[in-house]
Amino acid sequence: MQKQTISIKTEFIKLEALLKFAGISMTGGEAKLLIQEGGVRVNGSPCTMRGKKIRAGDTVSLEGMELTIQ
Repeated sequence: MQKQTISIKTEFIKLEALLKFAGISMTGGEAKLLIQEGGVRVNGSPCTMRGKKIRAGDTVSLEGMELTIQ
């Protein structure tokens, strides 16, 4: 599994924006499909909310990749 650490300077980042920021999806529509298909897990639980607030300390995983948020 590929691991990547993402640093944010705000209180939170929305899940859809995080996927675009990390380069996992090129567009918001692509991110939306990944999330709605149930392929994204936040802190180990499936998440289908593209507006989910991701904060420092959270972990997002999908398709053999794990993102840790700082």
